[in-house]
Amino acid sequence: MAGITNVAFRRLCREQGAGLYVCEMITTRALVERNPKTMSMIQFAEGEHPRSLQLYGVDPATIRKAVEMVVDQNLADHIDMNFGCSVPKVTRRGGGSALPWKRRLFSSIVNSAVSAAAPAGIPVTVKMRIGIDDDHRTMLDAGRIAQDAGVAWVALHARTAAQRYSGEADWSAIAELKSALNIPVLGNGDIWEATDALRMMSATGCDGVVIGRGCLGRPWLFADLAAAFAGSPVRTLPTLGEVAALMHRHASLLVDWWGREREGVTDFRKHVAWYLKGFPVGGELRAAMATSSSLDELGALLGQLAPDVPFPREILGQPRGRTGTPAKVVLPQNWLEDRDTDEVPEGAELDDSGG
Repeated sequence: MAGITNVAFRRLCREQGAGLYVCEMITTRALVERNPKTMSMIQFAEGEHPRSLQLYGVDPATIRKAVEMVVDQNLADHIDMNFGCSVPKVTRRGGGSALPWKRRLFSSIVNSAVSAAAPAGIPVTVKMRIGIDDDHRTMLDAGRIAQDAGVAWVALHARTAAQRYSGEADWSAIAELKSALNIPVLGNGDIWEATDALRMMSATGCDGVVIGRGCLGRPWLFADLAAAFAGSPVRTLPTLGEVAALMHRHASLLVDWWGREREGVTDFRKHVAWYLKGFPVGGELRAAMATSSSLDELGALLGQLAPDVPFPREILGQPRGRTGTPAKVVLPQNWLEDRDTDEVPEGAELDDSGG
């Protein structure tokens, strides 16, 4: 959810329903070095609580320094460690979903984060995948290591790194991990509607759910989840006019966050297709919205939408965001040969520019 879960989008989602909203992935090296882009990414809105910071790193020493910085400067109330990212620029450095293969390195990283956060009582959690691929599964070892380190919970995206976002999530893996651990296990993968969350919890026994692509263009999903968990059958099916109002609100929040109108509206462009999916809106109008540069221009275009058009029920349950196809995971040279090394891969650290 890089580039998505910034201050503006988290605020919009909080306005819709209850939940814990995690910021974009923050690289620990960039945080320790006080990279200007990174320092802007760790901002939280006034009144945002709990402040949830997602960290990525491959070096236990750097991760410890980053968490100590979070503690000393009161930057967050919760730290989520990202071991689920499957993009090549991360896995080729041994990070993200590649890292749990190295059990000792993984243990050192998680223990460093937990021990550094403990003085402030900041809970640390772990997000991960089933493994690198079907022949290199890591979730059970990683889950037990994380539990022994003292994490508050483990979240499992029920796909391998090789699957990326293709195919279907294997919810049985969530049930398997839940049976193996005593700490809470949260499930992630293919939750497009509130009913999917209920099905997952019933099928796996997991303690909660994590939403990623499911909320793209659907910030009201969190209202649906809150209602579903409370036992209510009521679901939100906004009209096109109501969706248009949310789109303008989202763009306005982005403008406030960026502090510059053009940048905020430009950032909003990528959300247009997600919000309008399934609605009868012509390609020319969609394209104009996706190239708009001011709130007035976007507002005028949104005003051309027919407000009473009902929500397209036929798209309920359909995927949103990235899908793609499976692919071989790009790993550091000889990465799979030794599971029990704690050596940090050379050149492994990223900054938030991707370098």
